[in-house]
Amino acid sequence: MKRLRILPLLLLLVAVTYNVNAQDEPSLKISGEFLSDERFLLKDKNDWAWNENRLSLKLEKKITDNSKFYSDVWLRNIGLPKLSASSDLYNKNIVNPYNLEIREMYVELYGFLFKNLDLKIGRQRIVWGTADRLNPTDNLNPLDMEDILDFGRRRGSDAFNFNYYLNNDFSVQGVFVPFFQPANLPVGIFANALNPSMDLPQGLVLKGFSDTLLTPKYNLGESATAGFKFKGMVKSVDFSLSYLWGYDGLPFVTRNTITPVDFFGGVNIKSQLSFARTHIIGADMATSIAGIGFWAEAAAYIPENDMVMTTDLSALYPLSPVPVTHDSVLLQKAKPYTKFIVGGDYNFKDGSYLNFQYMHGFVHERGNENLNDYFFLRYEKKFFDEKLKIAPIGGAFIVTNWGKIDSNYALVYMPEIAYKATDNAEITISTVIFAGKGDNLFASMNDYNMFMFKLKYNF
Repeated sequence: MKRLRILPLLLLLVAVTYNVNAQDEPSLKISGEFLSDERFLLKDKNDWAWNENRLSLKLEKKITDNSKFYSDVWLRNIGLPKLSASSDLYNKNIVNPYNLEIREMYVELYGFLFKNLDLKIGRQRIVWGTADRLNPTDNLNPLDMEDILDFGRRRGSDAFNFNYYLNNDFSVQGVFVPFFQPANLPVGIFANALNPSMDLPQGLVLKGFSDTLLTPKYNLGESATAGFKFKGMVKSVDFSLSYLWGYDGLPFVTRNTITPVDFFGGVNIKSQLSFARTHIIGADMATSIAGIGFWAEAAAYIPENDMVMTTDLSALYPLSPVPVTHDSVLLQKAKPYTKFIVGGDYNFKDGSYLNFQYMHGFVHERGNENLNDYFFLRYEKKFFDEKLKIAPIGGAFIVTNWGKIDSNYALVYMPEIAYKATDNAEITISTVIFAGKGDNLFASMNDYNMFMFKLKYNF
């Protein structure tokens, strides 16, 4: 019942605040977006793959010349009812699933203590990097992988964000995030996309699985994240150098305990998952040459400690005089790994647009031997005073093993047509086609080709 009271209180607060401040100057600025996102599979009986109706409500108030309040709240009807018993019909949260999420809510103070120092306190999205949506250096906020097709989406973090401006071209940023927040994983048909496959010894059959998640303790030192960034511009080239002391938001399996449950090879596995403290050194740049935009970005990930997965087989060999365990090294402190991306884009005179990016290492990949190569390409053209946009080419090509590319690749094809019905309403229809072979996130999605419809209305 507590959740049901949140929306009326939120709307009442907005209405009261708006009416009170409408008499002041400047008044409270209210803006937002409505999104309807519907998808169904292109096979069998065309099962629904996604249902989301989202209201993004943004409030902004510049109280004085030295401060500003900003918030972005999502109110959503998302997912399809999961009914398993008649008792579920009494629960509106199951019959009509919805949630309320505070994406951002902060106060920004200009000239804090010093003339050139700005401070932002509260939940905020802190974007690092210059590449298009996929940024190896962008690690202050946790990944939001709810929609696995929404590349680069992240949640806001509760943070203290300092920006000191040395002059018009150079600045220094310092960020402190006191609370650790892990990534949230995909939902719906993609819920198991990131789950690792389990290879059991011959003769063993998995009967049951459970896990325990170990998170950093919430104290000032263990759960904190801190980062620094130097940013500048030299001869039309934007660049930055950054350092982050934080956590990898996706957990590692650090222990597997295998227990027999019958005499026919059936076993249960209990896993322990942990998060790795990581140092990240980053650099990026962006510029424009002859109207062509170029960018490059790289980040070196240095684990603070070795990450080791221990497999305990002691229960299978009860007569062994010593515990039977096997250790596998997942990450080594002495072997940092580097992710990078380079790309460019160009707007042609005929209204068409081309964007290309090459990336080494997707957001969920860790360790030099596990980083794959991704090629992203999008071409679109606008017609009828830019009301109609057609993107016949869009998607990615992924290679996991260049030596055996015919059995280690993935293709994601996403053509799209968008029509701007009014100045603030756009309707988009598109498809996504997956194809591939081998051990790759997108190669495993061959059965999830789908049709997508989206309506966006801004106000």
